Amino acid sequence: MLESGITFDFAQLVLDSEFVRMIRHTIGGFAVDDESLAVDVIKTVGPAKDFLTQPHTLKHVRTHSQPEFIDRSRMEKWKSAGATDSYAKAAEKTCNILHNHKPEPLPEKVLKDIRVIISETQEELEGETSV
Repeated sequence: MLESGITFDFAQLVLDSEFVRMIRHTIGGFAVDDESLAVDVIKTVGPAKDFLTQPHTLKHVRTHSQPEFIDRSRMEKWKSAGATDSYAKAAEKTCNILHNHKPEPLPEKVLKDIRVIISETQEELEGETSV
């Protein structure tokens, strides 16, 4: 427990975030209707034919999970592209985030509320130590 409190793997957090996105996508459910089943397209194209170039496929291809770090390519293509594993891709994105991310400043009302909480807590703690 001590070590888990003082060490942290930001790249693993980024990778875990992808897993959460994929799980949310999956538990969100899938439509099961004439459009999603594409029975008419299957009948028209026929068995063992090319569905990838069909307008229906192109229309719906982005509705499925689109992982950023998990490579679904065939082994040969993955190797020729450098064989970078998911963790290495997440580590690269992590470095990019740590070096380049510029968060939006908090609204002044939020900052004021935080200052009030800190001030009240400090007063409360000072009151406990003087007793």
